[in-house]
Amino acid sequence: MVIVMKPGTAQKDIQALAEEFEAKGFSVGITNGVGCSILGLVGDTTSLDIDKISINPHVERVVRVQEPYKKANRKFHPEDTVIRIGNAVIGGGNFSMIAGPCSVESEAQIVEVAKDVKAAGASLLRGGAFKPRTSPYSFQGMGEDGLNLLLKAKAATGLPIVTELMSPKYVDLFEEKVDVVQIGARNMQNFDLLKEVGRMSKPILLKRGLSSSYEEWIMSAEYIMSEGNENVILCERGIRTFETYTRNTLDVSAIPAVKRMSHLPVIVDPSHAAGMSWMVEPLAMAAIAVGADGLIIEVHNDPPHAKCDGQQSLTPNQFTGLMGKVAGMVHMAGKTLCR
Repeated sequence: MVIVMKPGTAQKDIQALAEEFEAKGFSVGITNGVGCSILGLVGDTTSLDIDKISINPHVERVVRVQEPYKKANRKFHPEDTVIRIGNAVIGGGNFSMIAGPCSVESEAQIVEVAKDVKAAGASLLRGGAFKPRTSPYSFQGMGEDGLNLLLKAKAATGLPIVTELMSPKYVDLFEEKVDVVQIGARNMQNFDLLKEVGRMSKPILLKRGLSSSYEEWIMSAEYIMSEGNENVILCERGIRTFETYTRNTLDVSAIPAVKRMSHLPVIVDPSHAAGMSWMVEPLAMAAIAVGADGLIIEVHNDPPHAKCDGQQSLTPNQFTGLMGKVAGMVHMAGKTLCR
């Protein structure tokens, strides 16, 4: 249930009403927006009488929420969530670029790529230290050594680190060393892992599952938020369809749809969506055009010899060229590109 307070209602009156509902066993979230405040009630509200609540002189209107997700619901939080990591700002009209290799392979590789993507305009560095691979015989990443190399790249460039967490046993390690914790598509419904990262202090980048609906994706975000961590970034990375020409099918319609359903920022991964480097640019442009709040792009200094996903990685020069077009497109979309 959502209770919209009248404009100008004093905070003490808002708090008093919230405490009334908390005394009845409801969890109450208060959102102070521009012009009015909103109370979001979580719990079984079927017993509450909307007419009685509306009698309160400070209440503008009361709305029952039918969707199973509450904290991630735009009805509870009508203004965009804005997430800040270093110089990067994602959401609320701000656009940020995340770039780097699929996997960390060596100190020279990750530091060189980090310097290149920063010079081109990226504000966050991506790189896989722990890699979920379809085959158990494929390169699985460098593990903790890879995290330490990411820290060296961060020290050399100042770029915050985005990398994937695959197991709850590494939560403390990631809390210490990582700036944004990525939950990959295969773990989108690993609910034990979602609860663990929900107790972390770091922003969570949640990729959409291979065959997940919008509601399932948002519900996974709800798992994280229900544990206290409300800094969630949603990432559309393509879904599995009957089409085999591309690695996945980028669902461009997901961006405006999910932004209507939820206040959480949505970024797009055109590299994994296409699986082919030459498609990254047009998909990136399309994502910006329909309202994405950022892009995450794979960049490698030697794609033909990459240990993972070289075929979908841009070279630093290609990424620099892409950034020139991204800047213009972001401006046309009325957003601010953070560098």
